[in-house]
Amino acid sequence: MDDQDVVMDGTADAPSLQSANGYSEQTSKSTGSSLETPSGHSADSMPEGTSSKRGEPGYPQQYRRKGILPTGCCYDDRMKLHANADFGPNPHHPEDPSRIEVIMRIFYQNGLLFTGTDADLMEVINNRPTQYMWRIPARAATEDEIRTVHRVEHFNWVKALSTKTTHELRQISAMMDQGRESLYVGSMTYEASLVSAGGAIETCKAVVTGTVKNAFAVIRPPGHHAEYDQPMGFCLFNNVPIAAKVCQREYPDICRRVMILDWDVHHGNGIQNMFYEDPNILYISLHVYKNGDFYPGKPDNPMIPDGGMEQCGAGNGLGKNINIAWHDQGMGDGEYMAAFQKIVMPIGHEFNPDLVIISAGFDAAAGDELGACFVSPSCYAHMTHMLMSLAGGKVAVCLEGGYNLTAISKSALAVAQTLMGDPPPQMEIPRISKEANKVLAKVQAYQAPYWECMRPGIIDVPDMTKNDSSRLHDVIRSSQKDKLSKYGMLPLYIQRDIIFRSFENQVLVTKGVQSAKKLLLIVHDPPELHGQPDPLDNSLDPHNSWVSDGVIKYIDWAVSNEFGVIDINVPHYITRTDDTEHFTPRMDEKTLQIHLQELMCYIWDNYLQLYDGADEIYLLGVGNAYLGIKVLLINRNVRNRIAGIVNFVNGNLRAVKSDVDEGLSSWYKDNSQVYVANDHACWSDPDLTRKVMKRRFGNAIRSEKNGLAPMMNRHFKDVLQFIADQRRRIHGGETTEDEGNRMG
Repeated sequence: MDDQDVVMDGTADAPSLQSANGYSEQTSKSTGSSLETPSGHSADSMPEGTSSKRGEPGYPQQYRRKGILPTGCCYDDRMKLHANADFGPNPHHPEDPSRIEVIMRIFYQNGLLFTGTDADLMEVINNRPTQYMWRIPARAATEDEIRTVHRVEHFNWVKALSTKTTHELRQISAMMDQGRESLYVGSMTYEASLVSAGGAIETCKAVVTGTVKNAFAVIRPPGHHAEYDQPMGFCLFNNVPIAAKVCQREYPDICRRVMILDWDVHHGNGIQNMFYEDPNILYISLHVYKNGDFYPGKPDNPMIPDGGMEQCGAGNGLGKNINIAWHDQGMGDGEYMAAFQKIVMPIGHEFNPDLVIISAGFDAAAGDELGACFVSPSCYAHMTHMLMSLAGGKVAVCLEGGYNLTAISKSALAVAQTLMGDPPPQMEIPRISKEANKVLAKVQAYQAPYWECMRPGIIDVPDMTKNDSSRLHDVIRSSQKDKLSKYGMLPLYIQRDIIFRSFENQVLVTKGVQSAKKLLLIVHDPPELHGQPDPLDNSLDPHNSWVSDGVIKYIDWAVSNEFGVIDINVPHYITRTDDTEHFTPRMDEKTLQIHLQELMCYIWDNYLQLYDGADEIYLLGVGNAYLGIKVLLINRNVRNRIAGIVNFVNGNLRAVKSDVDEGLSSWYKDNSQVYVANDHACWSDPDLTRKVMKRRFGNAIRSEKNGLAPMMNRHFKDVLQFIADQRRRIHGGETTEDEGNRMG
């Protein structure tokens, strides 16, 4: 070995990984596949009844016949020989040789591995053989096995590393350890990579053949980024696909369908691309995507699929590629458990695999700086436990990424303990974020054409369009338009390209609004929908559905009191010409604000400010759409024309302040009534409550009700009284007796 390729030493506080305790790694490059006993003894040295043939495991036949099988563990010190040629004995690269050492150490410290005497060993084997993990010797994979998924040119490139000088290896590392390739190499990289792949093969074979019930391969370098023709992302050979193909080839009768679950925080591009058209390999990846900006990002070749959720496979493999592509980092137990319950497990049961392989990267674990997510060891235990319900429990775990040594060791321990039969720890599952919930809904929609379990609740939008169907949103607005026609209300044309389609028929005005002296402008969310699905098939019938619209009552009152009315219905979504998405999420607040600012300023500039007769304008905001009132007040000098403002809020509270108009904030506090839902977070959060009490968000009033329509109905008379008080203030207390009666 070159003098710069120094392997990290073991630590003094753990049993030596070279000792004869079941994990004494052999230095010969054996290609055999026999198991060893927990103490490292060969089968020939075991007592009668434990093994009868050379090469068979020394596991008691009477227990094997009863199906009482241990959990296997594969490890070999030779995998630590892959080290960066640029570093000395204390490497600082994230993909560090000590990654696998700390996992083995924590296994020892928690009693998963046998460390006793030979005399104790006999008692363990005969009476409690499942108490410890069973040794699966690693070996070097053969060229033939590597080439089941890799090109010969790639194999030869990795092989040639063992013949290069330190200077050449440093040059290669400097060139490749950046960008998308992100790789370092050393003089023993080839040998370590063969053992890593061979360890994955032997682990999966032991599980498939029933030698062990399940197993954990503590291997490196990792593999899931390696493409069929190039290394990438710390990966040389793609261990899991190699193991899967070898098992399918050698055991076609008992290992035809393989499910690969990849929970590494990075997308396993290599595994995806190797099996993209394979109907017998189901690949499911949970990873941070960030619209393609998170590693490994988008391929240089646009024809190669990336980790987006729309990449579902091709040809015979359609539907066998599932990307649960998180929108951002910061995902935790709530998101991962929801993904398993909604997507992974239903599809896994429908696929019904013969073998489950977990590409177990632990860089989504809490504490890993590269992943910046918050998955706990308990969550990894629960995910493992769920996967053990598939394939008759035949689960092989193969280590991938994970670069915080504490996080990776604790997470691996939780997985190993679950494999051995410990129940997953009790855990409180946090609520899933709204954005993550949208991701899961989109994944379900993309997979619905290929999986029966994904179809409930998913609508084929292109098919609906072909059959002259309409969105319920448009039907409801059409009904509102017909209902409001009795007041002579007509659509107001919005001549703006960016918002024309979204607000077509959404702005209605009363006849003669331009000459009205009093005017009520209402900007509101669409009516609320309520439905009671059928408990048997989840179908929703019209007679079990309701529409709650609190706005009509206010329009009726305004028209009867000779107010001109402008009614603005703000859709939750952006209307597009290519309306083909199975699930259309609501506009986020940033997009909503852009559209509302464009709309409100257009209406003010082209209509309201030209209505000279309207000396009293009242603004009524309902739901998230009340953001429109804020952007109008901030972007136009309107408060000398505005007589009063009423808002009904069950979402975000928004302060109204302007850098230009210093008096706007205090004016808003004095001329507004902001009714806030009873269950709003501001009433339970002391900091928010203090801000509310200081009238940071206007004159906020806690409603007794929740929901927009109930709030508007409950406070209808309060709003009328507020408007009457504002009118008296404006007119010096002068209102006619008849007008006062109508107000009350």
